[in-house]
Amino acid sequence: MPVSRIAVGSPAEAGQADALKAALAEFISMLIFVFAGEGSGMAFNKLTDNGATTPAGLVSASIAHAFALFVAVSVGANISGGHVNPAVTFGAFVGGHITLIRGILYWIAQLLGSVVACLLLKFATGGLETSAFSLSSGVGAWNAVVFEIVMTFGLVYTVYATAVDPKKGNVGIIAPIAIGFIVGANILAGGAFDGASMNPAVSFGPAVVSWTWDSHWVYWLGPLIGAGIAGLVYDTIFIGPVTHEQLPTTDY
Repeated sequence: MPVSRIAVGSPAEAGQADALKAALAEFISMLIFVFAGEGSGMAFNKLTDNGATTPAGLVSASIAHAFALFVAVSVGANISGGHVNPAVTFGAFVGGHITLIRGILYWIAQLLGSVVACLLLKFATGGLETSAFSLSSGVGAWNAVVFEIVMTFGLVYTVYATAVDPKKGNVGIIAPIAIGFIVGANILAGGAFDGASMNPAVSFGPAVVSWTWDSHWVYWLGPLIGAGIAGLVYDTIFIGPVTHEQLPTTDY
């Protein structure tokens, strides 16, 4: 069982050069992703007089986030594994592919990267704020939780299949674009209902800058549950009882 491979790690790990470099890579990747993804929505709003919630705005957001995540994962892959998402980090932890100490470093870096990106957007746009994620009319909090669980399950399952699985072979080459594509597709599916976060850090930055916390817990609970289920399912059924030494510990 992957749960038996869960590792806390040593406190000294937090001060190791490779762990700090990996955290810095996560910070930069998250900044790139959020700045481009959230910035595209702000630009669309400006050009269309608040039309980001139109069908065209949804398609624009899907494409921008897919492209930006493809790049953000690619540039961080050789350093940190290119998680760019606390839910992905949690899914990797559940499967025994990253220690708790390193995972916490990643979380801090990812959350800071998102906040800094939103602050930079606010400054660069002359004071405009990135809108916090919110539920659409008629969508309840638990409806949104289910949406986030299913969408994040698909994302983390894709990460495992293309980047984590030691049997991935040449499929690993397309991991960043596959991860970007599933996020883009999920935004088309869930964006009109709850914004389709799948990423607690992406929700956290706008919430901090706008100081709007309505239903914010949805964007943590859903992604973390979905990621945990995906990690357990893929690791238990498809990776199987391999030894811990055979599994990557830092690159996911």
